[in-house]
Amino acid sequence: MSDPVVALVLHDVAPQTWADYQPFVEAVDAMGAIPITWLVVPDFHHGGSLAGADQLRNMLDSRVARGDELVLHGYFHADDMPAPRTPRDWFMRRVYTWEGEFYKLSETQALSRLERGLEVFERYQWPVRGFVAPAWLMSEGTRLALRQLPLSYTSDQQHLYHLPDFSAIDAPGLVWSAGSAWRRGVSKVVCDLRERQWQNAPLIRLGLHPVDMRHGFSRDYWLETLKRLIDSGRRPVTKSAWLDSLSAPTGSSPA
Repeated sequence: MSDPVVALVLHDVAPQTWADYQPFVEAVDAMGAIPITWLVVPDFHHGGSLAGADQLRNMLDSRVARGDELVLHGYFHADDMPAPRTPRDWFMRRVYTWEGEFYKLSETQALSRLERGLEVFERYQWPVRGFVAPAWLMSEGTRLALRQLPLSYTSDQQHLYHLPDFSAIDAPGLVWSAGSAWRRGVSKVVCDLRERQWQNAPLIRLGLHPVDMRHGFSRDYWLETLKRLIDSGRRPVTKSAWLDSLSAPTGSSPA
């Protein structure tokens, strides 16, 4: 693929967050045929199981049918391990995030949760090739577990990683911290700067979160940025479609 691309990625997709995302997705759909990568949580915060969310599941079925991608995004999206004991762990698990579910898991623990998540996708006949850890935090045990599963890739904020060997591919991502007005202001300044720095990057990822949708300032930023990147010549793709294009023979197009 020679033309630059943009991937729209919705994090934390669950029954509790669909109401936040729905107006935004409708606005994106009104812009044209823009594929979306949905990061789906099987049981968000231990209280958002997909089993009782018929409306959300039906919507995701329809998105898969139109070419969108579903990615496994943790299982609970909550850090339920014993309390942190070191200053570094306290910062990572109580300041940086409370949702780093896979940050401290052993290989056995991580493999169990990953397999449970894949069983959910299999139950609903959703194809799945990628896993993204909540807050992009993965323990060494998680990395070892991922090498044992039939997944194609994982990612952090600035890279995609082929599995099982974790070979890295530069894939810069824009993301906001939108929980307060000052954080939203700083996020816009930082992302505007990074967008200019990355103008020649083959892929730019837009990493959205439900909290972004609750504030007009951040929601409008994402719509305007998506439109601007597409108007500048970037083609919208899913993450897996872009990875497929990297290994496609010259002159061919991914399905």
